[in-house]
Amino acid sequence: MIKTFNNLRISASGLSAERLRMDTIASNIANVNTTRGANGQPYKRKIAVFQENLSSELNKETGKYEDVPMGVKAIGIKEDNSPMRRVYDPSNPDADNQGYVTMPNVNILNEMADMIVATRAYEANVTAINSEKSMFLKALEIGK
Repeated sequence: MIKTFNNLRISASGLSAERLRMDTIASNIANVNTTRGANGQPYKRKIAVFQENLSSELNKETGKYEDVPMGVKAIGIKEDNSPMRRVYDPSNPDADNQGYVTMPNVNILNEMADMIVATRAYEANVTAINSEKSMFLKALEIGK
């Protein structure tokens, strides 16, 4: 593997991770008022889960295998098990005997804050890729 492109691979994995995170947040926002899904239950907030992506490589100097960072990878999307909100609305067809409707556990303010953080992280990875690309181009110009 050419180590010259490791930084690009790491930033590209960050772009993919943040895109998945933004898609998950968008789904949460879209379902903030969904009281009955396909399973008959209120929508549960989703969270994208990531872990470090490592690749084992042989270090030629020491002769030992070492973990080389290759960015992040998505390992799944899990449901948030925080308590659902209960809203008094006896006119709603999903209301229980006391007139309360169980609403999704999505807080729109938290989702918007998470979206801003994910967008900034995405932009940072784009900047890193553009900087790396610029350095490669400058190195090629030196060779002319």
